[in-house]
Amino acid sequence: MKLLRVGQVGAERPALLDDSGVLRDLAGVVPDVDGALLADDAALGRVRDAASAPGELPALEADGLRTGPPLAGIGKVVCIGLNYHDHARETGGAIPGEPILFMKAPDTVVGPYDTVLVPRGSEKTDWEVELAVVIGRTARYLSSDEEALAAVAGYAVSNDVSERAFQLERGGQWDKGKNCETFNPLGPWLVTADEAGDPQALGLRLWVNGELRQDGTTAEQIFPVAEVVRYLSQFMTLRPGDVINTGTPAGVAMGFPEPKPYLRAGDVVELEIDGLGRQRQELGAA
Repeated sequence: MKLLRVGQVGAERPALLDDSGVLRDLAGVVPDVDGALLADDAALGRVRDAASAPGELPALEADGLRTGPPLAGIGKVVCIGLNYHDHARETGGAIPGEPILFMKAPDTVVGPYDTVLVPRGSEKTDWEVELAVVIGRTARYLSSDEEALAAVAGYAVSNDVSERAFQLERGGQWDKGKNCETFNPLGPWLVTADEAGDPQALGLRLWVNGELRQDGTTAEQIFPVAEVVRYLSQFMTLRPGDVINTGTPAGVAMGFPEPKPYLRAGDVVELEIDGLGRQRQELGAA
C-alpha cells in the first residue's frame, strides 16, 4: 500500500494512493497514519480491505492539495552516517567497522514538496537522498535479520539535508549541522514493506536545478537495512513510528572538487527512489 497524509500543516488527513493512481480519503477508516496504526494489525487490516475496494473510498482532488509527511507523531529519527561504499570513497572516509549513528529531531521532518530553508550563516548546505525505514513493531535486542525485517512497516524517500560547516567545523557532534528547521523532507508515500520489495535493490537519484547529482543503489550500503535495524535495537528501543535514515550514496556537494556546489536560496532539489515516489523542494532563506 501507498499511504500518505494530505492537507495544510497540522491539519493533514490520512489518504491512500490506489493502484490506478487515484488519491483516496482514509479519514473514515483510520484517524491518521502513525505509529499506533502501524502497530495495530486490526486497523491495518481495515486499511488493506479498503485498498482492495478503493471505489468505496472517497476520491480526493489532488490539484492544489499539499502533501505532508506520510507519518504523524514520529518518535525519533535515527540516522546512519557513511553507509555507502561509494560515498565513503568520495569523502575519503574509512569504511566504518560499525554503523555511525546520529539523531535528527522529529520536528525537522516536513513534507516532500515543502520549502527547505537555508540556515542563517550557512555556506555549505548539502543534499542527501536516503532510504527511510519506518518501524512498525517494538524492537529491542533483536537477534536476527529476519526479526529485524519483521519490525519494518515500510519505506519512504528522505532528504537528509545537512549543513557541512555546522556539522564538521564548529566542534562537538554532527547534530548542529543536521537539525536545522526543514532539514528532513519525507515522503510522498509510506510504502508498506510487502509492496516495496527488496530494500537492497532500490535505485536512488537526486537532481539539483535539473542536473543529476546522485545516481546510486541501496546495493552499495555497507550495512544493509536488516543489519541496521538489528544493530540499533542493541542500543535503543525502536518503537512503531520511529524512522531510520539509512545513509546516502555518492554525489553529495561535499564530495565535489572546489568550488563545491552547495545549495543556495532559489535552488531546486528533486529526488526519488524506485517505487517510493519523488520529492521536489525549492530552497528558501531562513
